[in-house]
Amino acid sequence: MSEEKWLHRMSLGHIREELKQQGYSVSQPTIGRLLKKHKYSLKRNRKEKESGAQHPQRDEQFRYIGDQRVAYRDEGIPTVSIDGKKKELIGNFKNQGASWCLDAEQVNVHDFLSTAKGRAVPYGIYDVNTNQGYVGVGKSYDTAEFAVDVICDWWLKEGQYSYPQAKALALLSDGGGSNSCRSRLWKKQVQKRLCDELGLEVRIHHYPSGCSKWNPIEHRLFSQISVNWAGKPLQSFETMLAYLNGTQTKTGLRVKACLNDKLYAKGKKVSDDEMNGLNIEFHSTCPKWNYTMKPRGENVKSIS
Repeated sequence: MSEEKWLHRMSLGHIREELKQQGYSVSQPTIGRLLKKHKYSLKRNRKEKESGAQHPQRDEQFRYIGDQRVAYRDEGIPTVSIDGKKKELIGNFKNQGASWCLDAEQVNVHDFLSTAKGRAVPYGIYDVNTNQGYVGVGKSYDTAEFAVDVICDWWLKEGQYSYPQAKALALLSDGGGSNSCRSRLWKKQVQKRLCDELGLEVRIHHYPSGCSKWNPIEHRLFSQISVNWAGKPLQSFETMLAYLNGTQTKTGLRVKACLNDKLYAKGKKVSDDEMNGLNIEFHSTCPKWNYTMKPRGENVKSIS
């Protein structure tokens, strides 16, 4: 490490001692004023540089999603943003953030899964038209089956009443995870549960890889949930649900949450024959990320 690089990492006290060895007697406040005079200040790292090459259709996909959202709103088609939130250990564990209190809560020094009461798997749904949120909290794994089950629960408990005339549903999701654009099980479960059982036409749009922070659910729902339970250990699943149900904002956001006790298995495979049996039509614009699924037996029109 060069001397110049080391100097950039020195505190005011270290700089003062270095200058003293060179024959200069300068106080720390003076050093601070001189640094500010030359436009220096304490700064944190900023995530701005993208690693690797961007997908050539990235901008096209963003424009397409924007156009489709406007079209769905005009047609009265509910549009929801979906994603899985960070898994949380249930028990007396530290939760990031701070809260107003007389004394800080005493939590465990180590966050070991073996000492937890369980591990919560939150999966969220954010209605971009009504500014309402729904979170299903699982106790098993974040699989495609779990994700689709939560969407079905939301539709049966909330969606069908908010949109009584709707025959179609639009989903905005990330390109990876349990709702991955490459997941065969995701498509199979959407076909089986949302299309065949509930009779919905489902239009799915995935954000390109590395673009999950632009998914509306991240900054509209998940950020508010994290603020609501900041600095509070999630002592039980009931405590977690209480914080989720208590999340609200002045702009009208309200959140409902429920517990999912079902156990899900990882690593399920979907055969080529099962894939060929899906009633799916890929859009002509960025077909990898945009497709429509209908109940089997109905025709799917090609969408530009």
